[in-house]
Amino acid sequence: MIPDKRLGQHFLTDRTILEKIVDALDPAPDDVVIEIGAGTGTLTAALAPRVAKVVAVEKDRRLARDCGLRIADCGLDNVAVLDGDALRLDWHTLLEIHSANPQSAIHNPQWKIVGNIPYAITSPLIDKALTPPLPERIVFLVQAEVAARVAAAPGSKTYGALSVGVQAVCRVERLSTVRAGAFHPRPRVDSALLRLTPLPQPLVAPEELAAFRGFVTACFTRRRKQLRNVVMAATGRSAAVVGAGLRELGLAAAARPETLGAAEFARLLRWSARL
Repeated sequence: MIPDKRLGQHFLTDRTILEKIVDALDPAPDDVVIEIGAGTGTLTAALAPRVAKVVAVEKDRRLARDCGLRIADCGLDNVAVLDGDALRLDWHTLLEIHSANPQSAIHNPQWKIVGNIPYAITSPLIDKALTPPLPERIVFLVQAEVAARVAAAPGSKTYGALSVGVQAVCRVERLSTVRAGAFHPRPRVDSALLRLTPLPQPLVAPEELAAFRGFVTACFTRRRKQLRNVVMAATGRSAAVVGAGLRELGLAAAARPETLGAAEFARLLRWSARL
């Protein structure tokens, strides 16, 4: 199969790495798994024998057709290969339609997300994966630089709005690096296996998530400015009001946004909502 450069296709065929991806998902016999970017079906075929159902989404029609035929030839009857754009499809509706146990549908917490995803749409796919109701686990093979940003600690060079947004709702694990030579065609950069496990008690509630992401993004557009000035710009409040609020929260007015953890941003958001 000739990869389509427009879709950022890089096929992974290394059996050892495929098994590592499946193992990272910690699959259970009752799981329903949504796979993003099924490609040639190599990951699909490694995953399907270990779960109840795989809903594999592939944007490339020729790949989706061939993947479906290949999976059928393997005798895997618990796989549904869908031709569609993962960013446009409603994943929760897919779960309802293809649930292994239709009586429980998406109320069953035993569902997960996996994928070797295109570099260009990594951030929007992570955002979509973290749209409630959340899966039990997410495992994505992503660009190594993106994995470093998601897992970054406060104060580090790679720490930013993406780090905060994900860490507010998930435990983040950067598991291993996958060298560029493991793919065909060979990408220009290495990849990394990223595992996200939703927190039992997230720092922000589902109804706060959109506002939280917007607030954090606004703060990081001025990441090297003093926190007092950043919050003034983000909230439109006076220096006196913001200064009093920061003192109430125990945050230094001269601190920089890049030094704050997800919990501090959550407290700032709730304080600003009371204004």
